Amino acid sequence: MSSFSCWDLPMALLALLCCPGSGEEAFEVHMWPEQLVVESRGSLEVNCSTNCAWPEAGGLETNPVKTLLGNHTQWKHFLISNISQDTVIYCYFTCSGKQQFKEVNVSVYHPPKQVTLTLQPLRVVTGKSFTIECKVPAVAPLKSLTLTLLHGRKMLYNQTFEKATPDPQEAIATLNVTAHKEDGQHNFSCQAELDLRSRGGGILRRTSEPQALQVFEPMQDNQMFIIITVMSVLLFLFVMSVLLCFIFGQQWCQKRIGTYEVLAAWRRQPRA
Repeated sequence: MSSFSCWDLPMALLALLCCPGSGEEAFEVHMWPEQLVVESRGSLEVNCSTNCAWPEAGGLETNPVKTLLGNHTQWKHFLISNISQDTVIYCYFTCSGKQQFKEVNVSVYHPPKQVTLTLQPLRVVTGKSFTIECKVPAVAPLKSLTLTLLHGRKMLYNQTFEKATPDPQEAIATLNVTAHKEDGQHNFSCQAELDLRSRGGGILRRTSEPQALQVFEPMQDNQMFIIITVMSVLLFLFVMSVLLCFIFGQQWCQKRIGTYEVLAAWRRQPRA
């Protein structure tokens, strides 16, 4: 009995129809890198290639300025400059009268160049509240940004911006905190993290200057009473001493004046 089953012949015919030549490959176009992310007004390099041995034409279509850096039969290397907004670039080749293209999205970002942390107030009594505010101006895409408020190495709060627009915006994170005695032992800071890994980039981090909080213990009622009492007694003694000095001074002056008048009258009397 032959080992060639009834299914082998149809499968062989199907393979011949789908792959007419054993040495032929499907005409493809490739672009590298496949994900592009660039800082605003920045530049990037793109390689456009094909598996066609002798393509009739090929190139790159994009709105920003492009410069051809290298040229070969099956690949072209370009520099794209002054990219100011999100865009799409197209790599194309024509082979045997057929054209194929590959498109790649270019994402533009604005890094967190400045991170500012503010404590309000800087001096606080234990048990009272204070505000921690972190600001990052003109950052994008805001959806990829996370602001983290830190006390020493301890994370206090995370702020994300899921519903933000792609345009550069100011990012703000605010937290109201009740002061504790140990809050003055470590500095407060804010870390901005822009995660571009989903767009083909990396993670950009920047941290604010550390800020110190001065925490004071509240005065007890009896301490305040003692302070007020002592101040009142001292004030009373001061006023009394001023009055006594004034009274004794007046009496001394009157005695001196009276003695001089008696002596003058005695001198005016006729002498024997």
